[in-house]
Amino acid sequence: MPLNLPEGKTLAVNIGADFDAQSLWMGVFNQTSPSALSRGEFGAEVAAPRLLRLFERYGVRATWCTPAHTMMTFPHRIEEILAAGTHEIAAHGCYHETVPSLAPDEERHLMERTLEVHEQYIGKRPRGYRSPAWDFTDQTLGIIEEFGFEWDSSLMGRDLRPYHPRPVTVHWEEGNVFGDPSPILELPVSWFLDDFPALEYVPGAIPLMGSTEVLFQRFKDHFDFAYENEPGGVLSITLHPQTAARAHVYRGLEKFLEYMASFPGTWFATLSEIYDTWTED
Repeated sequence: MPLNLPEGKTLAVNIGADFDAQSLWMGVFNQTSPSALSRGEFGAEVAAPRLLRLFERYGVRATWCTPAHTMMTFPHRIEEILAAGTHEIAAHGCYHETVPSLAPDEERHLMERTLEVHEQYIGKRPRGYRSPAWDFTDQTLGIIEEFGFEWDSSLMGRDLRPYHPRPVTVHWEEGNVFGDPSPILELPVSWFLDDFPALEYVPGAIPLMGSTEVLFQRFKDHFDFAYENEPGGVLSITLHPQTAARAHVYRGLEKFLEYMASFPGTWFATLSEIYDTWTED
């Protein structure tokens, strides 16, 4: 089902800046050494301002998916994002926790803590949620429904169209069974449209640093296909400031944004703005 985009617009493009800062190294990789944390510090103190300036130049209204830990550690940077007046901040976990490892009570507790911090630092609850590392437990979908989110951007059941995700009961010797569609609107993501796993080096986890040329050609191929074949669709691109604002990546990102902006039907919008163009009929 297509979105009802503004007049003259063909494709909604969201830049999701996953502003993990130090929490990524703590929550995903269990690394708290000064070396690991310094990579997250770069993401907050150098990379985020660099991206804010770039987004302003190309009229990009981004969704900053931000763990509560980042807000508490770098509150001045959150103030700067809000002061730009064009971006939104979405929920992205408490400390970039590994969601599938959580017991139900702990998952609910961390969601409560996340929302408390959002209200403290943003002044309101977030409209949308992106799971850390894009993973769910069997309870996650119900929890984000319970806490009143409107949209999620963590799942991959479609590529260029929003949809309502369904819980799945897994059977091994029979077919899996889908439950009823959730009221949550899913704005899908893809590992093919994520900078971090393609370009970073993490000893023991991501051993090779990939090519920026290959990454941005893949991004461009997705954009071209979506623009030509999915009018009224949405392209969700995920960037991590500590990756995307490194000099060699930044240059490619700058060219890619310029390329997308050259198409008159491109609409750079936050995920909540895109959500607002969805109708159920």
